[in-house]
Amino acid sequence: MKLICLQENLKRGLNIVGHATSKNINLPILNNILIKAQQGNIEFISTNLEIGVKHQVRGKIESEGEFTVDAKLITEYVNLLTSGEKVEIQEKENELRVESGNYKTKIKGESAKDYPLIPSISEENAYVCDFNELKKALASVVFAVSNNDNRVELTGVLFTFNKKNLSLAATDSYRLAEKNIKLKKGKEGEEEKVIVPAKTIQELLRIFNNFDLNQEAENLDQVKICLSDNQILFSFDSVSLISRIINGRYPDYKQIIPNKSQTEVLVNRQEMIRAIKAVSLFSKTGINDITAIFLKNKISLSAFSGSSGESQVDLEADVKGGDNEITINYRYLLDGFNNINTENVVIKVINNTTPCVLKPEKDDSYVYIVMPIRQ
Repeated sequence: MKLICLQENLKRGLNIVGHATSKNINLPILNNILIKAQQGNIEFISTNLEIGVKHQVRGKIESEGEFTVDAKLITEYVNLLTSGEKVEIQEKENELRVESGNYKTKIKGESAKDYPLIPSISEENAYVCDFNELKKALASVVFAVSNNDNRVELTGVLFTFNKKNLSLAATDSYRLAEKNIKLKKGKEGEEEKVIVPAKTIQELLRIFNNFDLNQEAENLDQVKICLSDNQILFSFDSVSLISRIINGRYPDYKQIIPNKSQTEVLVNRQEMIRAIKAVSLFSKTGINDITAIFLKNKISLSAFSGSSGESQVDLEADVKGGDNEITINYRYLLDGFNNINTENVVIKVINNTTPCVLKPEKDDSYVYIVMPIRQ
């Protein structure tokens, strides 16, 4: 195998696939990236047996072949080479020889024949959505998944596909985030539901961040999503990410989203974030409690700690309905405000024993709810 690539193409290709490798004592080849030069395509492949990533890299093939090499080592080395220079890569005598300018190195590797096969899913019946919308939507829900493996279905994001929309939901049973986006292309028939592991979503978002939409908008405006019995494929530009899905029954979260409120508040998002951070310095360690009192035309936020003192901030707000009060985990509340991007945020409260709802102003596509702290 012999190929020539520009340093920046190699660097980005390695950064895209390199994180999906795995430190595995029983299968050390999972530390490696598979480099394939076949049928006019240069392809980098990595897997940790749960996620597999493929990425086609621009370059010139002088002789075909395939070889695997330590992902961390080759990534760090290529990152140090001069940007804009050509890099020549050749496999010889179980080594990868890398030359660029006055840099020459030999990296020991392993034969590609022992590398695990990445399953393939047909892209024929794909759901298609906008790249940027999916990226923002995933980021606005994935933070709410559970870290507790006791309920494995809550460690993923629920994808619900129907003919026109994709709904994403995540909960750890203390808070819940749901985002709806329109599909560019759906499917006829019944809706489909799958639970995608949070680690897959985080890896997907990391890969998305390697792309500059301004420079590559021509061929990067959509993501195809394809389902099989126990796997999901995300395909965009020159990247394919395939992942297992979580087997389990996701809770019927719709029934816990309140459909009425006693008090509805409209408040400036940035002012609320600043106020929450100020009073949270005096919340009780481990409980993270702050109290919000909703009165006519204002919100009063306060926290008290026997060890550090107390704090109160009054904010102007448009308050409709009766006076109300709720005690809440400030970290969960901040997560909600940080993932809404409108200038003002709507807060809906029934009482201090039912979930508090946050929504962007004049936008029903996103909802975030937090359970109160029972006093």
